Amino acid sequence: MSNYKKLYRSVTDKKLCGVCGGFAEYFEIDPSVVRILWIIFAFSGGGLLAYLVCALIMPSQNQLPNL
Repeated sequence: MSNYKKLYRSVTDKKLCGVCGGFAEYFEIDPSVVRILWIIFAFSGGGLLAYLVCALIMPSQNQLPNL
């Protein structure tokens, strides 16, 4: 058994691609807070590009191996 957390796109808590839901599960906070912070980040510049990169690079929750 591994005791470390993995960052992934959520398949159960998603609005677009599951990136914010995945970050919320990783940091154990409310997904709405992550979404609000991401929107603020998007309006300040770079948030949309960062979201797209994360959506392309982060594996989906159902793609993770069962360790």
